[in-house]
Amino acid sequence: MSGFRTLDSAELKGKRVLVRVDVNVPMENGRVTDTTRLERILPTLNEISQKGGKVIMLAHFGRPKGAPNPDFSLKPVAEALAGLIGKPVGFAEDCIGEKAAAAVAKMADGDMLLLENTRFHKGEEKNDPALVAQMAELGDVYVNDAFSSAHRAHASTEGLAHKMPAFCGRAMQAELEALSKALENPARPLAAVVGGAKVSTKLELLGNLTKKVDFLIIGGGMANTFLAAQGKKVGKSLCEYEMLGTAREIMKNATVNKCQIVLPTDAVVATEFKAHAPSHVVSVDHVGEGEMILDAGPRSVTEVENVLGAIKTLVWNGPFGAFELEPFDAATNAVARTAARLTGEGKLLSVAGGGDTVAALNHAGVGEKFTYVSTAGGAFLEWLEGKVLPGVEALRA
Repeated sequence: MSGFRTLDSAELKGKRVLVRVDVNVPMENGRVTDTTRLERILPTLNEISQKGGKVIMLAHFGRPKGAPNPDFSLKPVAEALAGLIGKPVGFAEDCIGEKAAAAVAKMADGDMLLLENTRFHKGEEKNDPALVAQMAELGDVYVNDAFSSAHRAHASTEGLAHKMPAFCGRAMQAELEALSKALENPARPLAAVVGGAKVSTKLELLGNLTKKVDFLIIGGGMANTFLAAQGKKVGKSLCEYEMLGTAREIMKNATVNKCQIVLPTDAVVATEFKAHAPSHVVSVDHVGEGEMILDAGPRSVTEVENVLGAIKTLVWNGPFGAFELEPFDAATNAVARTAARLTGEGKLLSVAGGGDTVAALNHAGVGEKFTYVSTAGGAFLEWLEGKVLPGVEALRA
């Protein structure tokens, strides 16, 4: 991968390798309930171990506010990792100091150790040079495999990369390669699906994408704001009326940048927001005063599918409707399955990310069928917005 140092060029044998990982996983009663993020880091951990490096993992979990808190301990994660890897994963009760140093000193080449939550120290989120120095004492080489935390300049995500030889882990590498293919050097035509509730939360994203994509497909609640900006009545639908001027500005900029905005032309409407509420399909020109738009309609789906058939690259962030409530998941499901089919046929490179997006694609049964699905939330969005990610920049060759 050009531009970044990867494990291909790292000297690992006999080295103490500090690996920043993302293990911010769901837990209940002290047990990990979803191992998706743990599975993503296994290739990096196993490769370092097999090459004779000592794998010393650094990670945060939750928001313990800079002090030790047993509710945010990473000990259950060490046990879950050991089960996935099939070999012991040690655990140290601190990420710096005597306890961490003693645990590292006992390691043989190829061993794995998880250090306690980095956010038990106030200096982590402040990128405190003193904390960085204490962490650096435990290792010889630094590997960052946590793209999801790369938008933060914290001690373990950015500070360490400047203190020792630094490399991308395999999960980080896969993420950067996928995002680069999707936005930096895409095969064209390129389209983006942007859905979700509010224009205000994705202003920078929409602004950046109008400069980069050929088609901007807008769905979810934010589509209602754009429809209202065109003078259409949206009834009781979720709509940010204070953002109408902004929506018009985005549409004007899209025209200047030769980016075609695709909005729903029909909608599934109901008078109440609940699963299986009585609903019907109307043109977006005929939404009743007491009705709310809860999904894109079948004609809109066909129009979006026609765009997908004409493009080569797709970036997706956000659903088309209230996908958590049946039958208002129909548009998201249909478009997701079409994108997955075209990807499987080799006609489309598809990259998706963001919490709601991952949930929506899994709901549609196609989470594994896109070219790449990012589990990063904030970092994925900031990349799409065109922002510099400190944890990524620190790994450039």
